[in-house]
Amino acid sequence: MKRWIALAVRRDIALNSLKVCLVVGTILVSINYFDRLFSGELAGVDYFKMLLMYCVPYCVSTYGSVSIIIKDKP
Repeated sequence: MKRWIALAVRRDIALNSLKVCLVVGTILVSINYFDRLFSGELAGVDYFKMLLMYCVPYCVSTYGSVSIIIKDKP
């Protein structure tokens, strides 16, 4: 587990995951909240949901990157 976390916070993996989350998260927020975002009808819970829409692709990208590294070098 320590090795997994050490790889997950490695600079190159974190930067790659950040890029993925910015692109994919923005697409997801646009799809799901475009109308409410520009009409100003967002509630407090909507901001939390939008934050999660950025966290999910970050976690998925990190998990995939770390899994490939661990699989290649057991």
